[in-house]
Amino acid sequence: MTLKFEVLDQSRNSAARRGRITLDRGQFETPVFMPVGTQATVKTMTPEELKACGAGIILANTYHLYLRPGEDLIARAGGIHHFMNWDRPLLTDSGGFQVFSLADLNEISEEGVRFQSHLDGSRHFITPEKSMQIQKKLGSDIVMAFDECAPYPADKEYAKEALDRTLHWAHRCQQEMENSPQNLFGIVQGGTFADLRRLSARETVKFDFPGYAIGGLSVGEKNELMYEMLEVTVPELPRDKPRYLMGVGTPQDLIAGVRRGIDMFDCVMPTRIARHGSIYTREGRLTIRNASYREDFSPPDPDCSCYVCRNYSRAYLRHLLKRREILGIRLTTYHNIYFFLRLMTNLRRAIARQELDSFADEFLERYRDDAVAG
Repeated sequence: MTLKFEVLDQSRNSAARRGRITLDRGQFETPVFMPVGTQATVKTMTPEELKACGAGIILANTYHLYLRPGEDLIARAGGIHHFMNWDRPLLTDSGGFQVFSLADLNEISEEGVRFQSHLDGSRHFITPEKSMQIQKKLGSDIVMAFDECAPYPADKEYAKEALDRTLHWAHRCQQEMENSPQNLFGIVQGGTFADLRRLSARETVKFDFPGYAIGGLSVGEKNELMYEMLEVTVPELPRDKPRYLMGVGTPQDLIAGVRRGIDMFDCVMPTRIARHGSIYTREGRLTIRNASYREDFSPPDPDCSCYVCRNYSRAYLRHLLKRREILGIRLTTYHNIYFFLRLMTNLRRAIARQELDSFADEFLERYRDDAVAG
């Protein structure tokens, strides 16, 4: 599963670049958005629909799959690709973020993390080695190192302790994956402290991972602070390796990340807001459940050419959602995934044409941050 990364175009006015990642199961261009398939499924979407939307790689969650159905069952099925019928590249996170954010009664030590499941209270102990062993059995193409994500806000002393532990665990992860064909990415931590971010990046790069992720952002800090951390971190990462900003994805944040040299993104927002009756449009988020759309027979997003916008109206989507019909959530999810993937396609095209600034400025001028009430 050797990973090959090529920079195809470099923006003259920013750190943005267009690239290509090649893996045994396929290749995709960057910057890329990875739809999140937490439970080995992107909620309500079939693999064929994801491909129709243009997804070249998706993400699955180690923590959730470890708890149920269990990595051994997935291994017996032939690995996660066979289990979920996805034959393109797939990335698994390490489970670290969920252990710290979802599980109860965390007990952190140098060895690992002891915790209680958020599902049934059962007790578990995950070490860096255990996280790698789980991901080996899942059989993902890209594997994330086990890290400690400091919460926000966190004082500098705690952020430094989490950084040091993450580096120590990265070494143990690399040793555990020494004979694995999977691609292990390291993770940069450091909280919201510029000097710690630089230190973490420099020390993580010494491991010579095939790719690098930036973790611990979009956890409650203001966007401006997140962007500041990217600006001090990205220059420390190798130009010839992919850079992955974990868990970030509003349209504004995707654009900001691309401008600062990020290649890979993931976020649950497209599927989450779809389940709550909202869609992304070129003008901003639209709350399709609102009464004002009861007799609105226009496409959900007039600027979109996806299957949903070609065939259904806002009134119909509202009707389905208000009646709690499953099709309503399927259609809103399909559109939102398509919207995000099309945005990334347009960003790549703009970088190739040296038109990123004009495209981004025009997009952000039209796009409203808050939901369109209607």
